[in-house]
Amino acid sequence: MSLLFTPMKIGQLALENRIVIAPMCQYSAEQGNATAWHRIHLGHLALSGAGLLILEAAAVEAAGRITAQDLGLWDDATEQALAAVIEDVKKYSAMPIGIQLGHAGRKASTDVPWRGGHFIPADQGGWQTHAPSAIPFNRSDAEPQALSLAGIEAVKQAFIDSAIRADRLGLDLIEIHAAHGYLLHQFLSPLANQRGDNYGGSLENRMRIVLEIFSEVRRVFPANKAVGVRISATDWVEGGWDLQQSIALSKALEAMGCDYIHVSSGGLSPQQKISIGPGYQVPFAQAIKQQVAIPVIAVGLITQPEQAEAILQEGQADAIALARAMLYDPRWPWHAAAQLGAKVSAPPQYWRSEPHEVKGLFKS
Repeated sequence: MSLLFTPMKIGQLALENRIVIAPMCQYSAEQGNATAWHRIHLGHLALSGAGLLILEAAAVEAAGRITAQDLGLWDDATEQALAAVIEDVKKYSAMPIGIQLGHAGRKASTDVPWRGGHFIPADQGGWQTHAPSAIPFNRSDAEPQALSLAGIEAVKQAFIDSAIRADRLGLDLIEIHAAHGYLLHQFLSPLANQRGDNYGGSLENRMRIVLEIFSEVRRVFPANKAVGVRISATDWVEGGWDLQQSIALSKALEAMGCDYIHVSSGGLSPQQKISIGPGYQVPFAQAIKQQVAIPVIAVGLITQPEQAEAILQEGQADAIALARAMLYDPRWPWHAAAQLGAKVSAPPQYWRSEPHEVKGLFKS
């Protein structure tokens, strides 16, 4: 039996299989509001047969957007725009849907990737960025403002408010974004965090804001819904955030009731040196899985069904997250089920597309 297509639970949330659609920024929102693009994009993915769909990073405040085109969930307008999209998607898909909540910190105020993704100064349409310390991501970027203690409290409240909105939207899961060099990762890494107060210095202090935000989000999000955290297991830079610190953070989150850890890497520093290859981040997931009992999700150049199945069979992770592979092939779970001899959910409007050689592929 294929492990990839066996059910699992994340907290109290039941998943039909272990394929997770990872958050993928689309840079297609208008003033933080979801658009027709999101309806089309998410509609495709919600009919894919995956076990879980996690929406792209939604900024918890306007200043926390990576680009001016980022999705947001910080006020009534952004909530209402996303509500209309979610309502339409859920009419035709029973797939659980989650959302990633994040804040870009010093990596905010940039252009969209297809225009180079460069930093945009405030006098050219950008905005003032914030970070744990006044250290820019690139030397050519404007200096971010170091968050005051009051500023930290405001960020924490923004996560709380967005989590409440996510619950009102009927979403099943929240993923707190503490990876890829964005604000919470900046607090974790000694390369970006050079504070001298209770939020800097020791590992305990650098983890503080992540643990506090998790605790508050878990408090306001219903117990029958899941809350997890995405981390970068390493900065890929000597002297930065690393696997051992990630294990310590994962253990602390587990002790507080975290439902899962989603393991990625990098994004904190332009000096990162990454050895990229198929499944290059899986060993990080495996190392963390050996230290915690909660589910661990692996991601990163996992593109083939047999590859995903082997990761699960070898006990390296509990679930497999796909990003670019799902964009390239939004029916990846169908094709994986066909290759692995499993069954997968599909909308009845598409049942007649089932190839003759894999009759019985679709669940009825």
